[in-house]
Amino acid sequence: MDWTPTRAAGLARLAQFLPAAGPAYAERRNLDLGPQDRSNISALSPWLRRRLITEDEVVAAVLARHSYAQAEKFIQEVAWRTYWKGWLELRPQLLVRFNAERIALKAELEGDSHLARRFARATSGETGIACFDAWAEELRDKGWLHNHARMWFASIWIFTLRLPWQLGADFFYKHLLDADPASNTLSWRWVAGLHTQGKHYLARAENIARNTGGRFAPHGQLDEAAAPLTEAAPPLPVTPLASAQRHDHGPCALLLTEEDLHPESWEIGGEVKAIAVLPSASVAQPDSPAALFSQGALDDAAARAQAHFGIPASVVEADRLPGWLHGQGLTTLITAEAPVGLIGWQLAEVARRLASDGAALLQLRREWDDLLWPHATAGFFKLKTRLPTTIARLGLDPATPRLL
Repeated sequence: MDWTPTRAAGLARLAQFLPAAGPAYAERRNLDLGPQDRSNISALSPWLRRRLITEDEVVAAVLARHSYAQAEKFIQEVAWRTYWKGWLELRPQLLVRFNAERIALKAELEGDSHLARRFARATSGETGIACFDAWAEELRDKGWLHNHARMWFASIWIFTLRLPWQLGADFFYKHLLDADPASNTLSWRWVAGLHTQGKHYLARAENIARNTGGRFAPHGQLDEAAAPLTEAAPPLPVTPLASAQRHDHGPCALLLTEEDLHPESWEIGGEVKAIAVLPSASVAQPDSPAALFSQGALDDAAARAQAHFGIPASVVEADRLPGWLHGQGLTTLITAEAPVGLIGWQLAEVARRLASDGAALLQLRREWDDLLWPHATAGFFKLKTRLPTTIARLGLDPATPRLL
């Protein structure tokens, strides 16, 4: 895989994958052929996660080549990331709770040498379970794992190695090229049996052997009868989404963040006078694949924004944004909506400070999210059934007339 963090590279990967996005994907998507061969999957998630390319343009490109019935499985996989984000947007306190648990467990590692040794063996790939150790190495070295391998890895971490799932989610988040708070946190909870109470995912040696072409066969090494995890905290209530914000007129400044790096497609109603770029929020090591991809993606978006709007872009720390906006002689800062997470929390504080100065931060929500997030109230099925209607409404399927 060529993990070049640019929009052009994402579009090239999409074009390369399109022939396989139909029946071939449905038949072969669960196969983990190894890091040398990702031909059976799209591997588009690092670009989609930062919206260097967008969900609607990916779906439109697929449907220009395959019917919805042929490409349904791939389109649903694109929508899973939307589902996780929507689910967390409707229950933002869950991420606050997870973050507190994660911090407490990291502190516990300092005082529990037994837990620290087990954690170190898992993260360094020294457990003696060959498949798990290989995936740990691939994650550290390349910042990537096949989705099926992620499920197996998380299951072995939780049910065989008996390590806290929060530490596993933290390990993934610091290494994956495509990690976002919703997909990462909630996927780990799903494997553990906490997302859908009582329904967990158990890694089985036969399944691993079959879907890795016999590369790995951990017979007798896995706990294949473990019970799902439970938690004392009650389910969180659904918080209705606030209405999407708009910018219809007037001069403004743009703010680029890693949540959406295709500003050329933002619906901006006024003249753009200045551009700020929020520094990378990656928590990965500075020279790691994940950190380098994040920084490269920001650099690429800044260059495209400068060319598109004809004005320079400046890197501005979050706490300096109010002063920077005032220095530009502007009172409106426009950005793409940042879902709950580190960037979302940063922008909430920016919005509060701007409001106290008589200025405003407007976060634009893409129509894809606006149409699908409200249906992430329970399991994926409800959102999945809305996909054909959403695709028609957005005019993404050339075989379906656009609904006005």
